[in-house]
Amino acid sequence: MSTSPESLQLTHLRLERPAEGVVRLVLDNPDTRNAMSEEMTASWVSAIDALADDPSVRVVVVTGEGTAFCSGGNTSWIAGEPDASVDRLRTRMMAFYRAWLSIRRLEVPTIAAINGPAIGAGLCLALACDIRYAQQGARMGVPFVKLGMHPGMAGTHLLPQAVGLAAARDLLLTGRVVQDDEAVQLGLVSRVLPLDTFADIVLETAVGVAGTAPIPSRLTKLALQDGGHADFEAALQWEGLAQPVTLATADLQEGIRAAQERRPARFEGR
Repeated sequence: MSTSPESLQLTHLRLERPAEGVVRLVLDNPDTRNAMSEEMTASWVSAIDALADDPSVRVVVVTGEGTAFCSGGNTSWIAGEPDASVDRLRTRMMAFYRAWLSIRRLEVPTIAAINGPAIGAGLCLALACDIRYAQQGARMGVPFVKLGMHPGMAGTHLLPQAVGLAAARDLLLTGRVVQDDEAVQLGLVSRVLPLDTFADIVLETAVGVAGTAPIPSRLTKLALQDGGHADFEAALQWEGLAQPVTLATADLQEGIRAAQERRPARFEGR
């Protein structure tokens, strides 16, 4: 029996439903700039598991409480076992990576609303989402090497996928942070939005995504996963099956009727 998201007991994490089909996960540990505490990590896994089983969810927004998105892993936890073996540390870090990257399990679109600094593993969490919007002035970077550690949480995969290998080398090897226009130019985020309208525009976008037909939305997300198809022919073969799947749905008929009648479509996911 699946657990309702609303019945979860969450620590350092809030689950909100600001609109129909929209779920907002708020990293809620502002005193540490939303660092990924053990309690937050456990809550995150529980929330993702519940959302994955909830058919009413059509889009998930991830954001931070206060002035930061996420400052990454809790450094006292990361450095908390100085005498541990490499094998012990590897086991611990792999569990941490998989916990936070579990958002990639969700078949619905995900939006990272970067409301402030997104650093290290915090930026990797944003990179694991499908769409990234940043608030003006939000600083983003992966300064792992400046802390004496190798990048983690799939940063060496997710960052090159987003910005290209040359820019990823720059950001990972220098540890520098970027923001605003440079972040958009690099492809780190799609849009930078003003402080006073940031939350409203993100929610408006999420509502729009939630209003699209769920079956093609999920299939399109899957088609684009990990950089899209390997080649042109693979894309055609996928689309030659996936598009007919959606053409056979009742939602397709509703979408066509709605366009003809110049009204919003009412998609039911069937």
